[in-house]
Amino acid sequence: MAPQQNTGAGAEAELPEYAGHYRLEARLGSGGMGVVHRARSASGMTLAVKVVHAEFARDPEFRGRFRQEISAARRVSGAFTAPVVDADPEAERPWMATLFIPGPTLADEVKRNGPMPAAQLRRLMAGLAEALRDIHRVGVVHRDLKPSNVLLAEDGPKVIDFGISRPKDSELRTETGKLIGTPPFMAPEQFRRPRAVGPAADIFALGSVMVHAATGRGPFDSDSPYVVAYQVVHDEPDLTDVPENLASLVERCLAKEPEDRPTPDELMRELRSVAASYDTQVFIPTQRTGETPGQPEPPPVKSKERRGGRRPGKRALIGAGALGLVALAVLASVQFVGDGGASPRSSAAPATSAGFSPWATRPKGAEGGLPRCSYGGGRLLCVQSGLVTGLDPADGQVLWRHSLGDGDSPSEPPVFSGGLAHVVTHTGRRLLALDPATGTTRWKLDLSTYRGFAYARGTLLLTGADGRATGVDSATGEVKWRKRLPGSADASFAPFPDSVWAYRTTRSADGTSTRVTRVDPASGDVERDDRLAGALRPVGTSDGGVFFLADGGSYGETSAVVRYDLESGAVRRVSLGVPVDQAQATVRGDRVWLLGTGGSLVAVDMSAKKRLWSLETAVSQGSAPVGDGHRVYVTAPDGRLLAVSAADGRLLGQTPPRLGPHADRVTSSLPVPVLTDGHAYATAPDGTVFAVDAQNPSAW
Repeated sequence: MAPQQNTGAGAEAELPEYAGHYRLEARLGSGGMGVVHRARSASGMTLAVKVVHAEFARDPEFRGRFRQEISAARRVSGAFTAPVVDADPEAERPWMATLFIPGPTLADEVKRNGPMPAAQLRRLMAGLAEALRDIHRVGVVHRDLKPSNVLLAEDGPKVIDFGISRPKDSELRTETGKLIGTPPFMAPEQFRRPRAVGPAADIFALGSVMVHAATGRGPFDSDSPYVVAYQVVHDEPDLTDVPENLASLVERCLAKEPEDRPTPDELMRELRSVAASYDTQVFIPTQRTGETPGQPEPPPVKSKERRGGRRPGKRALIGAGALGLVALAVLASVQFVGDGGASPRSSAAPATSAGFSPWATRPKGAEGGLPRCSYGGGRLLCVQSGLVTGLDPADGQVLWRHSLGDGDSPSEPPVFSGGLAHVVTHTGRRLLALDPATGTTRWKLDLSTYRGFAYARGTLLLTGADGRATGVDSATGEVKWRKRLPGSADASFAPFPDSVWAYRTTRSADGTSTRVTRVDPASGDVERDDRLAGALRPVGTSDGGVFFLADGGSYGETSAVVRYDLESGAVRRVSLGVPVDQAQATVRGDRVWLLGTGGSLVAVDMSAKKRLWSLETAVSQGSAPVGDGHRVYVTAPDGRLLAVSAADGRLLGQTPPRLGPHADRVTSSLPVPVLTDGHAYATAPDGTVFAVDAQNPSAW
């Protein structure tokens, strides 16, 4: 957006000269709430600073709305939004400073250059879907997504201006009789029932934005906002000139009923991105032909509890790697069960440790999409679009199939709890508890009325829209308890299904502290309630401690690892030195391994209070790492499984890529490799589930 000198709404375009410590240099634009200036910090950093109009600064209700905007923008700051650098909602003229992002708005781009070509449209839609995923993940609804609120930066679109966004737990309410939004980009429910607007309204707006980007007009076009409002609620959208390969997806976004629209994750799974979105020449450190002869492996790190949750990354950057002869060599040594069916074992497959032979299978064929698997009850259970499959972990034979129906695409692998495999389907609205031996449904639950869920010690933990928590027996589906727990309404349980305790966390609004509540999952009783310094994200439990990543910075960088002792309440913090972007982590004993979106793999020893090593894998947006004490395993977007020494970070081996027919498909997150009985199980974009000897990566 080009700066404009000496223009604007009266003196407000020029004054004040400073907002906090930031000198205002030029006006970038003006809106209903205030003026946006290009500004500069004392160190020379260029910022965009919104200064509230003087008339609104005197209105206490408006100040409350501006505080809400700051809070929302801080909660969603990331790779697809403009990160908040500083703000002062209590100043005489309240202001907020964000990182300056050079580039035109989508509105300006279309006005100057006309509709976008199909390839750019696919990238735009994928980027906006990823942005909405992050916005909705922290409980914020934007409510005003439109072309002028989308910046086209070099590294992808950025969603800006959270002036009328609203967290789900906000105490501010839409005034009776007042519509908030921009009619051509508002959803039907914003006209019919504005108090009940949810994340699906942003999906509708995304559809309208895409029509504008593709045609230069909206799907509902009129000079009268009243006519547009009527068309939005009653008429079908005009998708003339929208590229055929995007039209059906845009049409789904513009469905009249919120429940009929896709989620951001569904959009990303279905979108195809242009080849330019991917780095096809990613460098991977030279693979060693074998581990040093005679060199003993380091002793395994012992653990009482395994890692729990993971956070997905931002944009899938696929490295093709070396195909050709490497792939042929591996095919000669791997048992391939086939496309969705059982077949005889290849006689060329050499046995590995304990008679185990590598295998590979496609439970749903090449078109089935990326499988997501977990292990339990002696079975490897994998979910794909419309299907749950039970596999024999010894040879990959399909033991049973459970159909979910068309359109049911679980975004997470099954969770084993209470002896059953829990599968969440249909965009998080339905939970099925399956018998892992047969695939039959033992019980099911509608999750549409709950804001979140997690597991701990055989209990399904549900969080309602009002913040009230409910404990459900994972084996039977019966409610054990229901009560209100300490913390705000947006508190959430950490996803640690194997943990003895349940942990509920709440970050303070200013990001300076995190409340951690330890709950007995069997009764809902609070065992301990502490407040820890910093914005912390739980990543695992082990040996009497809960481990967190200390997040912060403009792009959500992780700067430190924190261990919280369950009995004493003592806190140990180990700085990473160099922050890791959008880190995912795993815990084993007192070791923590982190992988950033740029491919940085870092090992931290909490006992020794130091970072052990780091490795630049060049695996952009890999899976969360997982370790067995000797090695750390990571899945790459192109289907490779990498193994790294847990002791010193050496690359020990990697499987060949398995790109499949949809190598350019945008993937929101990658499944974590599964480790059990000395074997590693992983999946690939071509629909393959494969198994290798985890103890001998050099033979992969």
